[in-house]
Amino acid sequence: MPTELLTTINSPDDLRKLSVSQLPQLAEEMRHAICEQVKKSGGHLAPNLGVVELMIALHYVFDFSHDRLLFDVGHQCYPHKLLTGRQHLLGKLRQKGGMSGFPSPDESPFDLFAVGHAGTAISTAVGMARGDTIHGESYEPETNQDGRRVVAFIGDASIVNGVAMEGLNNAGTLKRQMLIVLNDNGMSIANPQGAIADYFDHLRVGSTYRSMKKKAKNVMKGLPGGSLLKDMSHRMTEMLKDAIFEDSWFEHFGILSVGPIDGHDLPSLIEMLLEVRDVDRPLLLHAHTIKGKGFEYTENNATEFHSPKPFEVSDCAVTVQSSGRSFTAAFSDALIDLLKQDSKVVAATAAMPDGTGTKEAITLFPDRVWDTGICESHAMDMLAGLAKTGCKPFFAVYSTFLQRAFDQAFQEVALQGLPVRLCLDRAGVVGGDGAVHHGFCDISLLRVLPNATLLAAIDETTLKHGLQCMLQCNDGLSAIRYPRDSVSELVADSPPFVIGKAHCILESKEPKLAILGYGTPAIHALEAAQRLDSQSIAVYDARFAKPVDGDLIESLLSNSIPIITVEDHSTIGGFGSAVIEEASNRNLDTSLVTVLGLPDRWIGHGSRKEQLEEAGIDATSIALVAEKFLQPTKTEIPEIVTS
Repeated sequence: MPTELLTTINSPDDLRKLSVSQLPQLAEEMRHAICEQVKKSGGHLAPNLGVVELMIALHYVFDFSHDRLLFDVGHQCYPHKLLTGRQHLLGKLRQKGGMSGFPSPDESPFDLFAVGHAGTAISTAVGMARGDTIHGESYEPETNQDGRRVVAFIGDASIVNGVAMEGLNNAGTLKRQMLIVLNDNGMSIANPQGAIADYFDHLRVGSTYRSMKKKAKNVMKGLPGGSLLKDMSHRMTEMLKDAIFEDSWFEHFGILSVGPIDGHDLPSLIEMLLEVRDVDRPLLLHAHTIKGKGFEYTENNATEFHSPKPFEVSDCAVTVQSSGRSFTAAFSDALIDLLKQDSKVVAATAAMPDGTGTKEAITLFPDRVWDTGICESHAMDMLAGLAKTGCKPFFAVYSTFLQRAFDQAFQEVALQGLPVRLCLDRAGVVGGDGAVHHGFCDISLLRVLPNATLLAAIDETTLKHGLQCMLQCNDGLSAIRYPRDSVSELVADSPPFVIGKAHCILESKEPKLAILGYGTPAIHALEAAQRLDSQSIAVYDARFAKPVDGDLIESLLSNSIPIITVEDHSTIGGFGSAVIEEASNRNLDTSLVTVLGLPDRWIGHGSRKEQLEEAGIDATSIALVAEKFLQPTKTEIPEIVTS
């Protein structure tokens, strides 16, 4: 498809030079460009295809070089980026040096926050609205028509998130303009869950799209440059009054609600945005969209194409690029085995049944496995309640999203001594999603909790053994971490876990060095040792960050054998820190411990391989560090002084 319009858009100023009648063609070109790139690199496809018209309309009506645009979650930002001068970065989407898959202030001033977690846009928008008011920069229809307007863009069921509810509760107290655009596609990342989702379903079915009393073609006369609302004292026009949904749930928050309207009808969207942008009180515009809009395979499989790997389309068939058996798939099978094995086992995920591998378990055990929607805090507390009744709960959650439920992990789980078991997918660096999704601090967060047991898997066998071990952890929280990666087959056999004990995966009769790898970095350590003098290196699958194997640490250090610890986690508060603390508690020489892990800085998007190299925890980097310990010590030869 030609991109004759898209290539002319270097900024929203260029967009506003187009006529409204040209915008549908631009939308089609944008969809084609996004889809063609995601085919090559992977990325968030269906969410972005669904918001193309909304993004065009917002940038057509507002000036976000001056006004404020806050994204929720952020995985719906590709169209926004194409309209704000970043088309040249699309060819390296989610790759090092290319376009980030999420809003990024480092890329453009049009991105106000780097966001990748749900529920935040309304609260940050309220903060910016209050700040602009304090600084005398807010839009006021009577006194400051050149002031800043604020727009929060929220979708993919983020509105049901608890933080979004708190934001709505405060937004209703504002005495100024604030627009919340609700992109209601009838979906979350998977199917939406809960009573609020049911409410929106009922609203869409029970209400026809609000008819516009003014024809779009009349309103559009003279655009761009547009006929703005001339009489600003008459802010609530007859058209706007007609579109307000008077029985709206949002009214209870003190927020006017308009819609639902068709989120793909560009003339009507622009017409309505012109009406609502100058309303001097908080207002929510409810737009109904189709997730995956524009392609049959994405519309019919919006969950599968929410964030696909690279794929090909031929003869109406879609083939997704395979990269081997994933840890997620391995966990899926292992969880189903646990559910079959023990009727007291229950599980939950927070809006990520596909991403965490719980989809099949939900289908097979609908009364014991739940998707709670985008609400990690609720899920954690719900599982605490289940544990209190004698159930054996497992929480499948991305490491990065665990952070949202740490308070509940502390208060309702650990403090109560309840055995909730956390299965932390996407631990460590995650590749293309970048810093917003790296699981870099789960060990440091959970290690402070008394009676917590922290495990890591290096392959499918150890993942299964780890889950079985967690079934025996009945005195408090336990967690097992594993990466967004394929499972290795490098280690032939692994025995069951014994709490607090490491397992040697490369023995040495007279080791000059020991490498303790926590999780999959143990595989990289094994590869590194095999490149060097493996007869002099012992490599261990550490298995536990709490409790660490203190007897092994003492045995090594008391015999002056240096230790290198390796982890796909921050060096601050992680596994290496735990080893040093254990050595210190036993009065051992901590100077013999070298800690390798994620550095104290943000690692950007790129491939997981590149990120491991940047952090210095790939096999090559580990080998370079280990080699220094194997080099013979140079003997100082005294200088001969002659008279």
